[in-house]
Amino acid sequence: MRNMLRETSLRPGQLIQPVFVDENISERREVSTLPGQFALPLDEVADECVRLAELGLGAVLLFGVPCRKGPTGSEAWNPQGVVQRAGRKVKDACDLPVITDLCLCEYTDHGHCGVLEGGMVLNDPTLELYGRIAVSHARAGADMVAPSGMMDGQVAAIRKALDAEGFIDTGIMAYSAKFASCFYGPFRDMVGSCPSHGDRRSHQMDPGNARQAVRELRADAQEGADILMVKPALPYLDVIFRAHQEFDLPICAYQVSGEYAMIMCAAAQGALDLKAGIMESLQCIRRAGADLIISYFAADIANVLRGE
Repeated sequence: MRNMLRETSLRPGQLIQPVFVDENISERREVSTLPGQFALPLDEVADECVRLAELGLGAVLLFGVPCRKGPTGSEAWNPQGVVQRAGRKVKDACDLPVITDLCLCEYTDHGHCGVLEGGMVLNDPTLELYGRIAVSHARAGADMVAPSGMMDGQVAAIRKALDAEGFIDTGIMAYSAKFASCFYGPFRDMVGSCPSHGDRRSHQMDPGNARQAVRELRADAQEGADILMVKPALPYLDVIFRAHQEFDLPICAYQVSGEYAMIMCAAAQGALDLKAGIMESLQCIRRAGADLIISYFAADIANVLRGE
């Protein structure tokens, strides 16, 4: 009776698995703050994504760790960059939709999300670089790009750049309400994107601001985003709910690395049952209004949902 009357459902096709690809390694690499998650060498990414496709996941979200970093992060739009090569390998191997993270923090030697001058990230010069990255990802087979830098006008700039090069069918999943959160630490350990100085509060949102989040979501919707994202997920269920109520677009929530680590650590200490904790957290995110969830638990919970 509970199953029959359950108001909120969860299925593998609503889940997106982050996939890290590191061109500096020849074997899988794990970091202690993100237990059970691995950066992959390039020659393993295709097989991993075939496995994820067989689980029925909705998509993968590709992140790259380059072998070279610089002041402008030019490896981010290199046609032979790590994400570009990984994207081509995945598309050659399977039909799983590929979403590529579009930012500069993994590629710059200072760890910030754009062009840096006098210790400040410059918004408008960064937009032109985002356009270059988006086009290079689309040429490599990306079905959708996901700009995460939170620059003002980034969706419009990326849409214009993609359309100008004929990639009118490449979608944009906008990190629209991305908060300056303490829950990103394990991710930054994995990709090596901690800022060398300062922080990202000049362009990521104040955790206390929900009305501003709605304004940011509205701006990206008006600029042509295909999917709107709220990040992190569990601490911002109210924002997910407001996004679902206000916008006639798919809403994605990102259950970030710190949320994953929090549940894993609690389970390791015997404070909660791991499977139950994962399922309840994902159901709550769906109940708040998320149509899609990016989660490090995606592959594991897809097996549970399939009864395996």
